Amino acid sequence: MATPSDHLSRPKRGGGRGRLFAVAAAFAVTASVLIVGMGASGASTPPPPATAPFTAPTSVTLADTPPPWPLPADAKPYITAAGLPILGAEELAVHYHAHLDIVADGAKVTVPPGIGFVIDHGRETGITVIHTHDASGVIHIESASHEPYSLGQLFTEWGVALDATQLGGLHADSTHVLAAYVNGRRFTGDPATLQLKKHLEIALWYGSSTDNPKVPKSYNFTGGL
Repeated sequence: MATPSDHLSRPKRGGGRGRLFAVAAAFAVTASVLIVGMGASGASTPPPPATAPFTAPTSVTLADTPPPWPLPADAKPYITAAGLPILGAEELAVHYHAHLDIVADGAKVTVPPGIGFVIDHGRETGITVIHTHDASGVIHIESASHEPYSLGQLFTEWGVALDATQLGGLHADSTHVLAAYVNGRRFTGDPATLQLKKHLEIALWYGSSTDNPKVPKSYNFTGGL
């Protein structure tokens, strides 16, 4: 005669088959999740570039002229208009770099050294958290804390207008395009809102609407950058 303990310990018929079905179902769910996160080529889809709120300043006049664009004679009001502090020395608690390329009508536009520096009578008297040391296009972000900094802030320091349809005096119209790229991928929003991140390659391209933009997908950060 069977006892209650016999019924508890005796496996039910078909239990093994049920477990197999459960494993198969779990595998199917996992596979579907992986497929959703992958493109047609099977590679994972990179996340979209991060953005940060940016409002064009009204306290300073930004250049609405063709390149090249010189630095403002007095950097202080432009740094302030960008919402950035003027520091006595570099802050290195947070320290990373991005790179900017600008191509206008097929010609490379130089990103000048000295963006974000306060110069008084030929002497450096101040610096802010976003700046350039040379004409390589490398943007230095050096801050006391993690904050979301935008490309628009760099251009405000530089004194150059930037939004979805304007780059200085270069305006998008029926025959011209202003396009922004991040690591070779097209960004369709306002480029001024692009958040600066470590080792980003940002490219701004302006040219005929019939041209095929060619921009770099990466930058070789060397020398500890």
